[in-house]
Amino acid sequence: MSTATATLISSRSSFSLLLRDYSELIKARITFLIVMTTWCGAYLAAAKSGIHSVSWTMLHALLGVGLAAGGTAALNEAMEHNLDGRMRRTARRPLVTGRMSLIHGVSVGLFLVIGGSIYLALATNGLAALLTFATSAVYLLAYTPLKRVHPICTFVGAFPGAMPPVLGWAAIRGHLEWEALILFAIVFFWQFPHFHSIAWLYQEDYARAEIRMLPVVEPDGRSTVREILVSLVALLFATLAPALTGMAGRAYLLGALVLGIIFLGFGWRLASGKLPPGKAESKGRARHLLTASVLYLPALFALMMLNVAVS
Repeated sequence: MSTATATLISSRSSFSLLLRDYSELIKARITFLIVMTTWCGAYLAAAKSGIHSVSWTMLHALLGVGLAAGGTAALNEAMEHNLDGRMRRTARRPLVTGRMSLIHGVSVGLFLVIGGSIYLALATNGLAALLTFATSAVYLLAYTPLKRVHPICTFVGAFPGAMPPVLGWAAIRGHLEWEALILFAIVFFWQFPHFHSIAWLYQEDYARAEIRMLPVVEPDGRSTVREILVSLVALLFATLAPALTGMAGRAYLLGALVLGIIFLGFGWRLASGKLPPGKAESKGRARHLLTASVLYLPALFALMMLNVAVS
């Protein structure tokens, strides 16, 4: 192998590793889900305005929110890099291992959050920009530090977590309406089974990092499964609202009922085991609930958007 070839291979490998580190820094998979839920809000808002196609404003909204979401994730990792180093699931993140410096991570995060917000102000409207920046601020200044203090962090974090479809709606319509609040409620209640199942699976990790998620504070798991079931029931009712208020039709209503009952079934399966998070069988059931949550939200929003498109 020639020196030039070896150098080229090494450069490609280094570039691939750099892309992977940036992907981990901005939590690319979570950011992608945020962009998809933003798209749902933007699409439904456009449909209300009589537009059933992708517009430049919609693309600008997705890009701006995606930039701000990635920046928020980067700043979150910077704020928690010491905690991440205590947990197996996060111990290989670039700021923990030193593959990327802390100042680099903070600079990227600030650039993306501020840049994304300014971009939204210029390309969409001031309300979308203001709400996006406020969402990042609440996530970083309220939810993130509360994780070390009290399990109420999950409740507080659910507010910025439920904002993406609202941001999409605001970017298209320029103001908030009751439809945006319905979308907010759906994502708000969805987060509890999603994040509680994660906390259940990684209870030991969170305990090691002194992150006070509910399964850590109350290790018998009873309060956790109670919150999961209550939120799943509330979610089921919230998902009926689009059909009952005319946002979507009967096909959506039937699909939402089926999806909601299946999702509730996974939560009931975890609760009925009456096992603490430390038991292997309960972790298996929590993993199934987590998988169901990851599939549920895109399926529900895709169903809603499809129903609106064909109506």
